[in-house]
Amino acid sequence: MRKFALSVFFLPFAAFAQKPVNFLFFLVDDMGMMDLGTYGSTFHETPNIDRLANTGMRFNNGYAACPVCSPTRASIMTGRHPVRVDITHWIPGSANRKTNKLIHPEDRDNLALEEITIAEELKGHGYQTFFAGKWHLGNEGHWPTDQGFDINIGGHHRGSPPGGYYSPWTNPILKSKKKGEYLTERLTEESIRFLEDRDKENPFLLFLSYYNIHTPIQAYRKHIDRYEKKARNFIGDTPSKPEHEALTRMRQDNPVLASMVSAVDDSVGALLVKLDELGLSDNTVVIFFSDNGGLSTKAKMGPGSNTPLRAGKGWLYEGGIREPTIVRAPGVTEAGSVCNDPIVSMDFFPTMLELARLPLQAKLHADGRSLLPELKGKKGKPRPLYWHYPHYHGSTWKPGACIRDGDWKLIKFYDQEKVELYNLKKDPSEKKDWAKKNSAKAKELENKLIAWQKKIKAKLPKPNPDYKN
Repeated sequence: MRKFALSVFFLPFAAFAQKPVNFLFFLVDDMGMMDLGTYGSTFHETPNIDRLANTGMRFNNGYAACPVCSPTRASIMTGRHPVRVDITHWIPGSANRKTNKLIHPEDRDNLALEEITIAEELKGHGYQTFFAGKWHLGNEGHWPTDQGFDINIGGHHRGSPPGGYYSPWTNPILKSKKKGEYLTERLTEESIRFLEDRDKENPFLLFLSYYNIHTPIQAYRKHIDRYEKKARNFIGDTPSKPEHEALTRMRQDNPVLASMVSAVDDSVGALLVKLDELGLSDNTVVIFFSDNGGLSTKAKMGPGSNTPLRAGKGWLYEGGIREPTIVRAPGVTEAGSVCNDPIVSMDFFPTMLELARLPLQAKLHADGRSLLPELKGKKGKPRPLYWHYPHYHGSTWKPGACIRDGDWKLIKFYDQEKVELYNLKKDPSEKKDWAKKNSAKAKELENKLIAWQKKIKAKLPKPNPDYKN
């Protein structure tokens, strides 16, 4: 067995394997990979998340299954591609319009109860399951407590916090305790209370799903003054860059958004401290992830920036799907290690099963694979990754699909009837389109994409008979 130089707080793998394995899963909304200090941000300050990365493994090619929220969330819960669960758009999605050249497919407005979630699988093996925050996988009857979670704090059908981040908010199942209460602080307090009051005899899954940093972009008062001061150091207006019919923000200089990032960082820090206090750090796997890229690219420019990655939320360019991904598995991951293998959100389900020493369920997590080899520092087996986003999105994105195979990535645009080809190793910013100069590779990847779509029975957009330009 390979030996790792781990923090003194962590047990060696043999000792870790003898204790029940707990899981703390942090899922952030609309956070791009470049929003964290550990990935290179100099404007946002994320000391607690950076420390998490320094005591675990950071993935540089961690991907969401979709550039919008609900499909990725479904993929995490099930280990299945959004196409398989028939959720390829945010719930309830956007309507077809006469101004759209294509009719995008209709899909489910909830995660089917027949789907087996990671919470259900762990609960069946004695786990206590706790959920707090954003759910966005269906209305009442399809909430977390209907999908394997014992406790649900604030998870419902809405994708943004109703009433904003400060009380009195209008969350249907989370009443505020006092005027001016901040939502993220409350979710953190409830999560800490669960850790303190849980049944100490059984392991747990704590899934903290932040509404931050989704709109409304609303300052976290605790940190806003510091970021406003930092922002005054910039010279000139925020630069932007055209992206098809949109504009992309090219600099992180938004103090309000930065304060919302810091709210997440404070929360992560508080939970990690509580794990230490309760003696749980050495047998708790911590996972940190985001559901899609940062909101940077819109008709009038978004609040964040994913630079040097291209575009943002709603787009199949790297800025829309490449996510901050950190896993700390004591006794398994080497402190401060980095993995460059491409991984995707469906992989968490089988990874958690294997870390919990439970049998893999290939028929359940059909599109994910365990990352245990990568977590141990080994090279993962190469595989293509696929995205299918056949919808129009408010970012001005138009229906398309995508494949990454090795260093090469192809995006197929149905509305424009074209493909683009990029070499991500040489060009992670996707500046040079190789589709014409390397037409053989483009055709190869397009054929793979089409074959996968047929195999998985992906719904494709159709011509709009009512289209009016």
